[in-house]
Amino acid sequence: MSKVEERLQRLGYRLPELLDPMAEYLPAKRVGNLVFVSGQGPYVDGRPQFAGRVGDRVTLEEARLAARSAVLNGLAAAATVIASLDDISQVVHVRGFVNSAPGFVQQPSVVDGASQLLVEVFGECGRHARASIGICGLPSDLPVEIELVFEVRG
Repeated sequence: MSKVEERLQRLGYRLPELLDPMAEYLPAKRVGNLVFVSGQGPYVDGRPQFAGRVGDRVTLEEARLAARSAVLNGLAAAATVIASLDDISQVVHVRGFVNSAPGFVQQPSVVDGASQLLVEVFGECGRHARASIGICGLPSDLPVEIELVFEVRG
């Protein structure tokens, strides 16, 4: 078990099993020392953890939890293209898409769920550039989708 997985376990999380892509794309792709992780949703045991728009059927706190679940799925995707999650030297960028009800403007607070987990797991190396984008819909009516870019060693 990697040190990253041990930290996740101490925080009460486990690395999920990676789901098959929903269309023609790779869950993650390594280019040089960067790993680009395709948008990940909050799937737990193969099923959406929450569904609906944030600010309507999904609360802010539920959306923050969903963002954390999406990061866990993103780490599982990254693990398919690197030898170990311990090879991640830093989190470079996070892009969060928030399925937002009309008038909902707290997208940065939702994506903070993802950002905070990354800092809890990677410490200062988990701090990253970020975008929080409100949109009117996501596949499978997911409340959140998270894209990640990691720098890796070796």
